[in-house]
Amino acid sequence: MLGEDSFYLGADVGSVSTNLVLLTEDDNVALTLYLRTQGRPMQTIQEGMKLLRSKIGNSAKILGVGTTGSARQLAATLLGADVIKNEITAHAVAASRVDPSVQTILEIGGQDSKIIILRDGVVSDFAMNTVCAAGTGSFLDQQAARLGIPIEEFGRLALEAKNPVKIAGRCSVFAESDMIHKQQLGHALPDILAGLCQAMVRNYLNNVGKNKDIRGPIFFQGGVAANPGICKAFEAELGQPVLVPEHYGVMGALGAAYLAQEKIGLNPGHRTQFRGLHLGETQFNAKSFECSGCANRCEVIEILQDGSSLARWGDRCGKWSNALGVSTSKEKSQDEGEQRGA
Repeated sequence: MLGEDSFYLGADVGSVSTNLVLLTEDDNVALTLYLRTQGRPMQTIQEGMKLLRSKIGNSAKILGVGTTGSARQLAATLLGADVIKNEITAHAVAASRVDPSVQTILEIGGQDSKIIILRDGVVSDFAMNTVCAAGTGSFLDQQAARLGIPIEEFGRLALEAKNPVKIAGRCSVFAESDMIHKQQLGHALPDILAGLCQAMVRNYLNNVGKNKDIRGPIFFQGGVAANPGICKAFEAELGQPVLVPEHYGVMGALGAAYLAQEKIGLNPGHRTQFRGLHLGETQFNAKSFECSGCANRCEVIEILQDGSSLARWGDRCGKWSNALGVSTSKEKSQDEGEQRGA
C-alpha cells in the first residue's frame, strides 16, 4: 500500500494500451500502470481502477483527474475527469515538466507515431502518422513474432549488429518482403534487426518528421522508446543525442496528471468530478442508436451506468448530449420512443 496520501490521476487510453499515473502533490510519480486495451477500453479502465485501489487503499484521496488518448472522452465519462486534453498537449506538458529546455519530442506508440516541436515550452508545430504502420510499434511486434524472438530482446540484439543491412522501410509490406530476402541471402539476425530499426527511423523522419526543424534537447517517448536499437538509429540519423525520460512509456498519462494538477491549482474552490475508487465494481455499458430527427442521421453513442444514462455524444446538434439532466420517467419513455424512430 502507498499509504493515506493524496494524488492526481492521469489516464491515457489508446487502442493498444491504457496507462494510469498517480502524481503526488509534490510532483513525484507514485505509481504507473500499463495495461493492454485489447479493444475493451471500458473494461480495461475498470481493471486499472481495481488494480489501483489494491495498491493505494480505500483511504487515499484523488484530488483531480485528467484524461488523454484516442478514448479520452470515454475515459473522462467513466472516471469523472476534470481535464480532457489531446495527446499532443499531454505529451508536451509532461516533457516540459521533466525538462523545460526540451525542443523536440519523438513519440512512437503501438498504432501511431507523432512529432512535437516545442519552443520556449510552447507547441509550435506537430505531425502524426497517417496510414502506414511501418513507423509504429505494432510493425516491430509483428516482425519480432515472425522471427521468433521476444520483442524485449529486439533492441539488445540489434545493438550487436556488425554490418546492418539496408531494408526498404517506406511500407510495412515491402519491409517484410525485403527482410525475408535478406534472411535468404544469409545475413546475420542482428544485422537484419539493426536494418529494420534504421528503416523504421527513416520512414518516421521522411513522413512524420518531414520538413520539421528538429533541435535538441530531443526526447524519445512512447513504448518503442524501450528499444535501444531504435534510439541508436535516431541518433545516427539526426547526429545528436536522443534522451529517453524515466517514464517514457506513460508520458501521456503523466501529462494528463500534471494538467489536472494545474486545473485544481488555478481553481482552489474546484471540487474534483472523480467518481471514486470503487469504479471497478460499477456496471457500465455502451450502446448506440441512429437519430432520425434530421437528414444527418447521426450515430449517437450512449454510456450507461447501472442502467442509467451517464453520457451521450456523436450528435451534431446537441439534441441528445445536452438533454441528459434529471429526466422524469415520462421524458425517459419519450426518449426511448424517439430512439426507435417513433
